[in-house]
Amino acid sequence: MLRRPNGNAILTHMSSSAPLLQIENLHASAGDTEIIKGMTLTVERGQIHALMGPNGSGKSTLSYVLMGHPGYQVTSGRILYRGEDITETTPDARGRSGMFLGFQYPEEIPGVSVLNFLRTALSNRTGTDYTVLELRLKVAEAMKDLGMDQSFADRYLNEGFSGGERKRNEILQMTVLEPEMAVLDETDSGLDIDALKTVAEGVQRLHTNDRGFLIITHYQRMLDYITPDIVHIFVDGKVVDTGGPDLAARIEESGYDEYRVGAAG
Repeated sequence: MLRRPNGNAILTHMSSSAPLLQIENLHASAGDTEIIKGMTLTVERGQIHALMGPNGSGKSTLSYVLMGHPGYQVTSGRILYRGEDITETTPDARGRSGMFLGFQYPEEIPGVSVLNFLRTALSNRTGTDYTVLELRLKVAEAMKDLGMDQSFADRYLNEGFSGGERKRNEILQMTVLEPEMAVLDETDSGLDIDALKTVAEGVQRLHTNDRGFLIITHYQRMLDYITPDIVHIFVDGKVVDTGGPDLAARIEESGYDEYRVGAAG
């Protein structure tokens, strides 16, 4: 691992031939409570994976663990990103290396405009100190693509935002930062159809052969607009089934009961 001139760590020795993201027999806890109980999953470049599961199954915990949240401890297993073990890597190093998390409940940051937040985030992501004008032009182009009003850039981050505006802001961040591996934690939660389409269009616009997505969701409706390559069913802290888009449709019809019984047994 090297450091930039400003002292920030950057990940090195990453392989372009290795899978984009590998989760190997991951176990993670919050305090004394084990939440992730042997999770294994591989996302190749260019793939969209959907992780579906009932409330309380550990989906959001998994997203936080992938990004290195200090409130959770990995007790065994490991996380590899582009071939490098990042299990003990800090959240900021993961972000700079091209990982992104879209939160289920984005926080307010009063006094910090959307534009200034993006300027700081992008400068840390790329190592380039963008001027306000350079960033404003880049953000304006992304907002136009997402159908967002330009005044949005000068509002304080998520302060007074509706649920849909918060989620659009997450997609705006993803569009500007251009991550290689994006994890979207129930981004569809509480969205109306128009906002849901905006989120889906943002994902589709960024979807390339070099970029991967892990879309975490409770319902199938997001997958009406984004067709995943692989669908995983996540119950009680582990993947209990994997298939194609038809698996998501089956869950929409029958629910998770059959998997709950299997997990309990």
